Amino acid sequence: MYTLPKIERYNENVISKYQIYNSVFITLPFDSIDNTGVLLPLFSEVCDTGLKNNFSPIEIVNSFSEKYLGTVSEEEKIDLLFKFIQYVERQIVLFDAIEDAAFSVVNNLEGNGSLREVKDKVEAENKQNELLHFLENFNVRTVLTAHPTQFYPGSVLGIITDLTDAIRENNLSKIKELLAQLGKTPFIKKEKPTPLDEAVSLIWYLENVFYQTSGEMIQFLQKNIYQEKAIKNSIINLGFWPGGDRDGNPFVTTEITLKVANKLRTSILKCYYNDIRKLRRKLTFSGIEIIIQEIENKLYRSVFYSDGSIYITLPELKDKLNLVKTICIDKHQSLYIDEIIDLINKVNTFGFHFASLDIRQNSKIHNQVIKTIFSHLESKNSDLKNYFSLSDEERFVFLSKISETISTDDFDDEMTKNTIESIVAIKEIQDKNGELGANRYIISNNESALNVLETLMFFKLCKWENPTVDIVPLFELIDDLHNADAIMEQLYSNETYKNHLKNRRNKQTVMLGFSDGTKDGGYLMANWGIFKAKEAITKISRKYGIEVIFFDGRGGPPARGGGKTHKFYASLGTNIEHREIQLTIQGQTISSNFGTLDSCRYNLENLLSAGVSNEIFSKEQNNLSEKDKSLIDELALIGYQKYLNFKNHPKFIPYLEQMSTLNYYSKTNIGSRPSKRNIDNKLNFADLRAIPFVGSWSQMKQNVPGFFGVGTALKYFEDTNQWEEVQTLFNNSLFFKTLLENSMMSLAKCYFPVTQYIKNDSEFGEFWQIIYDEFLETKRLLLKIANHNELMENYPDGKASITMRENIVLPLLTIQQYALSRINEIKKSGSKDEKLLAIFEKLVTRSLFGNTNASRNSA
Repeated sequence: MYTLPKIERYNENVISKYQIYNSVFITLPFDSIDNTGVLLPLFSEVCDTGLKNNFSPIEIVNSFSEKYLGTVSEEEKIDLLFKFIQYVERQIVLFDAIEDAAFSVVNNLEGNGSLREVKDKVEAENKQNELLHFLENFNVRTVLTAHPTQFYPGSVLGIITDLTDAIRENNLSKIKELLAQLGKTPFIKKEKPTPLDEAVSLIWYLENVFYQTSGEMIQFLQKNIYQEKAIKNSIINLGFWPGGDRDGNPFVTTEITLKVANKLRTSILKCYYNDIRKLRRKLTFSGIEIIIQEIENKLYRSVFYSDGSIYITLPELKDKLNLVKTICIDKHQSLYIDEIIDLINKVNTFGFHFASLDIRQNSKIHNQVIKTIFSHLESKNSDLKNYFSLSDEERFVFLSKISETISTDDFDDEMTKNTIESIVAIKEIQDKNGELGANRYIISNNESALNVLETLMFFKLCKWENPTVDIVPLFELIDDLHNADAIMEQLYSNETYKNHLKNRRNKQTVMLGFSDGTKDGGYLMANWGIFKAKEAITKISRKYGIEVIFFDGRGGPPARGGGKTHKFYASLGTNIEHREIQLTIQGQTISSNFGTLDSCRYNLENLLSAGVSNEIFSKEQNNLSEKDKSLIDELALIGYQKYLNFKNHPKFIPYLEQMSTLNYYSKTNIGSRPSKRNIDNKLNFADLRAIPFVGSWSQMKQNVPGFFGVGTALKYFEDTNQWEEVQTLFNNSLFFKTLLENSMMSLAKCYFPVTQYIKNDSEFGEFWQIIYDEFLETKRLLLKIANHNELMENYPDGKASITMRENIVLPLLTIQQYALSRINEIKKSGSKDEKLLAIFEKLVTRSLFGNTNASRNSA
């Protein structure tokens, strides 16, 4: 049977179904939303027409009111806008569910980037042994974080899951029932979640998606690549940040950390228990049944008994399952052997930890703690008084000689107590969950080798001489990225740190932050700076015989390292160490890219196959020449200067504060973490979180961090008759092509008509024009280099999804800008109407939810 092109499959299974089910949804009666379903399409049409005719949001809302509402009060008009928001929020849920239901139809799960394709390609090129050798040491580690970019409460996520199933089955009565339920279900969280709440929400994905998907992938590899032989390397690993990420989150306490670790352990044991119960119904054979019963009993007590005890050890569980496997093969003709091996593979992969809980803290906090610790130590040993007057090199020697110990009882300072407790907690977690339960301490905003050595000193002071913990520096800002290789060489040359690395099998993990890098230096410089840092760190690590592992801090949109991520990993070449692919999966990206069995499998396989492709099929081809690097250097520097000038513009901060939703992120109750690191009322750009920064530009449909400076850089090469060089680089380099294609995605999600009224603003008109001019230039030149007529022309289904989502939220975008305009009007007029001001502020906050959810990777 002829298979329709991808865009036709998308139109048939997503667009058409949405139009059908939306027509059902919009006619359903909901409490206190009478006639809203009738008025919303009219309002959407007025918004579309009005924006195309350069009307301001205030003019659009007033025009709609005059034409369709007649004589209504201000209160009634605002009330209707709130109802529109409620409706659109639910339309977005419906669209999400339809896309999820169609995922396996629209996307070929056995096609490009799949394990099936890897197998077929390896066999065709007779590279089976190369693949086996590569997989002996290769890992993909996805690290789930609680960074707040997901606005759906748990009840709504449950409806999406049920709605997806009903749509997949074309069960119209069930769909109508769920849409009615959706109309009556609140979307707003009245209170901020705790870090434990966030952990519980994400553990749902571990239990219901990653557990099964990872098992199926490993079983496929074992059957088709390893020819039924045991896989000794855990190819898929999971990481976890909720409950361990203390950076800027005062609500993450030691108690929370230990509770999350216990929850992870009981969750994986519960998964094993459920699988054992299923096996027990099948393995009713002599010699096996009693072993299965014993395992089931011990797992049950370990999961459900309230005393927190563990009644079976990991080695015991592995031994008993392997014994079951042996008996099954020897005496029972290997009946149900696949199910037994599947569980053994899962136990080997997830152990008793399920996902490794990372501990993270900011170097600036460490600096404060160190001062407190040395103040205490000085009182006991006068020889320690000179520490802060020493050079870095002298401090290195000094730290190696410290023999004192400390405990929480020595300090009154809460931050110092918490830091010491976090180290003690790591040891306690390892005792119960195994070393992989928590074996990384990440230092964000790492600026020096001293930051790392002082962190290692914490463990020594806490009586942990040879800690089974990796100290992971996180380089984020542009200057830190430039200095990263020199910092690592200082560490590799230090005797104390060399001994630590020997105990860690001479492996060093280095984390690189795309989000803060882009905020600091713009799109081109951040991405190129990270690429160069990886090459330089790889070179210095190989010189010292250290295997470096790169851990990428990526968010959802291209501005935070998202987009077509797997293509970056397929383009690394041989000059960047690539034994592991490690990256954070944040907020919306968890639910949109890994939220269902199909999407999780598709994206995990894409990451794994990207590593295989780079190593086995195209590693030499991916290497950039010195000429290529020089060219990108120049592009990045030009883009960087353009972005710096923009960032230093006197209206940059005021524009974000007054014309965007930046100040409203903290009011959304979506995450436990504050929206900025400091507690001052004044906005300090350095302390601003990347998520609200990127998200605010996304809400305005300007997406500045994903493109600003790109157009200026490309134009320089056009104006100096060097365009052919850039064009050749785009045609031949997967890295550079992916970099620019991701920027195209940022442009595709821009919609400047919604803010074009600002160009007439006496204070911000000129600043808005700077942004718009750069957008137009970037769009023109990206279309030119890609030889396209439209943005994302080569990803028609992705483009169709963006277009549909933007159409759905157009009323929300207009309402949000209307409310922001009214807020500015009230403030400038000197009015004391605090009640009306609060209502418009609430309107902004409420519109923020739907806009973000619709984008799926906006922050």
